[in-house]
Amino acid sequence: MDDLLNVRTPSLQTKLRFSRLKGVLTAFADSLERARTRRLLGQMNEHQLSDLGISHADRLNELDKPFWR
Repeated sequence: MDDLLNVRTPSLQTKLRFSRLKGVLTAFADSLERARTRRLLGQMNEHQLSDLGISHADRLNELDKPFWR
């Protein structure tokens, strides 16, 4: 029973570390998603692009961006 009363809560420093780690992992996941969607955009034909309302110039501009932006 005494062990239940001695439960330690994470320190502020530990919480900040996890918060930073979460931010890094979120940014990495976002970069992967951007790379995936741009790869799919690069595979679309003119008809598919026009269905989405994307011009050829818009497509090229998007494909020229690095995955981290």
